[in-house]
Amino acid sequence: MLNDTYRHKGMRRKLVKLLRAEGISDESVLEAIDRVPRHLFLDNAFVDFAYKNQAFPIGSDQTISHPFTVAFQTQLLELKLNDKVLEIGTGSGYQCSVLMEMGVKVFSIERHRSLHMKSKKMLNSLGYFPKVFFGDGYKGQPSYAPFDKIIITAAAPFIPEDLKQQLKVGGFMIIPLGESEKQEMQRLTKVSETEFKIETYGEFSFVPMLQDKSFKS
Repeated sequence: MLNDTYRHKGMRRKLVKLLRAEGISDESVLEAIDRVPRHLFLDNAFVDFAYKNQAFPIGSDQTISHPFTVAFQTQLLELKLNDKVLEIGTGSGYQCSVLMEMGVKVFSIERHRSLHMKSKKMLNSLGYFPKVFFGDGYKGQPSYAPFDKIIITAAAPFIPEDLKQQLKVGGFMIIPLGESEKQEMQRLTKVSETEFKIETYGEFSFVPMLQDKSFKS
């Protein structure tokens, strides 16, 4: 049963206040965070902590990102209504829900079958109907390209060439880049078909973006 109480909503308001104090200034992002019931994406054991600025395990050696990280990446996208957004790593579906609340069209890929099935069910039960795929994030979704924005929610060892090709000229890709414990948050702007501008936004910590060819159950 999807239970979103006044208590949960109050905790979300406190979280939004914290995110604003931490430097999240895009009011549309904060409003989206305020609307999405993060506790429903977590195991019951973590429900009382759902609105703390923490990451939590969601199974398959994956995590739901810190709310600040979700808000920060979303803010960097500079979303416009009806943007086509490719998300690499559906995970729990929480980031996807925030994107849907921003009024964009989301295409999301997950390579863990169990997470793909679970997140799709949760998203739909909350009234979100993005296009979700079980597949290889490094390959993107060429049949739906080009995308206005691309967001990668796992640590990428390099910038996938296929994703660069699928980004519109003038579009942004947000990617935590690096193979060490911390990654550098980068925003790539596609200036032309062959040229990209790179901006950096500090260190974050993500689970690795899987490279092996086998898919995970």
